[in-house]
Amino acid sequence: MPDVTPELLQLLRTPEGSKALAVAAEVTGGEPLAAASAMRARGFGAELAAAALTQASLRGRAAGKFGPDAAAMFFTRAGLEQATRAAVADRRAARLAAAGVETLADLGCGLGSAAVAAARHGISVYAVDADPLTAALAAANAEAAGLSGRITVECADATTVEVERYGAVFADPARRQAGRGRVFDPKAYSPPWDFIAGLPVRVPRTVLKLAPGIDHALLPPGAEGEWVSVGGDLVEAAFWCGPLASAERRATLISGSEVTGLTGSGMERAPVGPVGAWIYDLDPAVIRSHLVAEFAASVGGWLADPEIAYVYTDEPVDTPFARRLGVTDVLPFSLKRLRALLRERGVGVLEIRKRGSALVPDQLRKDLKLSGPNTAGLLLTRVEGAPTALLTTTA
Repeated sequence: MPDVTPELLQLLRTPEGSKALAVAAEVTGGEPLAAASAMRARGFGAELAAAALTQASLRGRAAGKFGPDAAAMFFTRAGLEQATRAAVADRRAARLAAAGVETLADLGCGLGSAAVAAARHGISVYAVDADPLTAALAAANAEAAGLSGRITVECADATTVEVERYGAVFADPARRQAGRGRVFDPKAYSPPWDFIAGLPVRVPRTVLKLAPGIDHALLPPGAEGEWVSVGGDLVEAAFWCGPLASAERRATLISGSEVTGLTGSGMERAPVGPVGAWIYDLDPAVIRSHLVAEFAASVGGWLADPEIAYVYTDEPVDTPFARRLGVTDVLPFSLKRLRALLRERGVGVLEIRKRGSALVPDQLRKDLKLSGPNTAGLLLTRVEGAPTALLTTTA
């Protein structure tokens, strides 16, 4: 099924398009040919039917990001993949509103999730995107949310916006290029990094949404670097600039309606000691924000290798920032010895995790020739620089 075009988007927003979307929501999810036949049987033309079915499919996929709002929104496949989750956008908008922001320039607005969230918190938003279709989708989504009065969307080059007219700026530079996919060099962002990095000088209250792998060295002076995970998946980094900064580094974990944060300098070093009775597999937001030492201090823990972000304790400590596993065995890595131990324990199902190891879990699982009724966990890591295997509980 094709993605939407500006012409099809306009058609989908007519009364006839609304009927097609309603029918598509009923018939989608089954066999595609049967769904298309059902649409034609209701009298819809092939082009409108295909566009409505595409939107119904995308809306179903978008529910995990946008909840009930997804049922009335418009998407492209690429736009949905890159869109900010509603929970992340809402938290950011709440923070901006709490800081007294009343007007916001949204540069690179995409499907409009950040603009909608900000408007719901009482902020007036001027949103731009360089792609005409994307800008049209953002405008349609603002209208679907009943927020057209608070959100103005235009197709424009972000570098032409007079950002000084607004109380704050939110910039989400494009990190993909046609034919090349995802780009990792900030110099290849669109707008380019020089423009993005200069925004906090022009508007002190600036927030930059960036890839989670962004170099900490690119943080503007005095800015806060925040890394955000949702349900254990690291989704973005954000640089909070000027008076919006409230910490040096922050790890934010969102799980359902629960939001948990860890802050620190990101410059501390955790103590090093022997493998303990419990090991903590940290949330990626904690690792990316360089807050491993701060986390270790929060549980009274330490590292077994100064370069590996596994934290150990001798007593179990509940924490939202890591998965805790009990360590049952510690042995220098040896395929033969590990295979013998697992055979002795009757382990047929093995959950393998790794950090600091070049081994490929799927290949290792084959080489171990597992057999038996029991389940165990295996962590491949280093201890004092030496390859080490840790057998763990799987709880």
